[in-house]
Amino acid sequence: MKILDIPQSGKAGLFVSYKGRNGQVRRSFVVPANPNTIYQASVRSNLTSVGHRFRALTTAQQDAWDTAARRYQTRSRLGQSGPMTGYQLFAKINCVLAQMGQDQVDVPPGPPNPPAVAPQGLVITNTSGVIALKLTCPGNPGEYTIVRASAPQSSGVRAVPQTRILGTCPAPAAGSADITSLYTARFGAPAAGDRIFVQANTMVDGWEGPRLTFTALVPAA
Repeated sequence: MKILDIPQSGKAGLFVSYKGRNGQVRRSFVVPANPNTIYQASVRSNLTSVGHRFRALTTAQQDAWDTAARRYQTRSRLGQSGPMTGYQLFAKINCVLAQMGQDQVDVPPGPPNPPAVAPQGLVITNTSGVIALKLTCPGNPGEYTIVRASAPQSSGVRAVPQTRILGTCPAPAAGSADITSLYTARFGAPAAGDRIFVQANTMVDGWEGPRLTFTALVPAA
């Protein structure tokens, strides 16, 4: 329920507080569902391996990550943030690399400098019931343009829902990158009238650039 109170976030007793789209919200605490999908298992496995890898570094290597991390701030929560720790930066970089199938690193990379995002729009077609999702790509998306998407939403949804990584952007043909198979492998085939949200951003050395968000309705056949 929406409440009038000081800004707050997190669990306190039997309640959880967080900032909603329309103000401060408080709800009863419930144990989150744990379907333990292959995607969850992959992320958890990466976190475990990254933690083991950091502990195996030499003191000098860990100190180098601590020094590099001081240049970057943690994500703001209730208007507050602070310098990252060496492990936070190490995990941030290496979990992304692991998820994208790249080799992890023991030396901090340089400052983030991701290139521009090639995809510029989302086009959905429905030809005799065969639905195709394509990203318009005037340029080459490169090797590591990450594509995320939401599960099918109601046509009236406008706020960007939670998105999940589908994979890397396929090479375009005639100015379009077909992401149909990536999408259906994760969420199944959408239906006519569904709203689809897709995000794209580039990744270099474990650093992710800003995400571009596209949305479109699945048309009727």
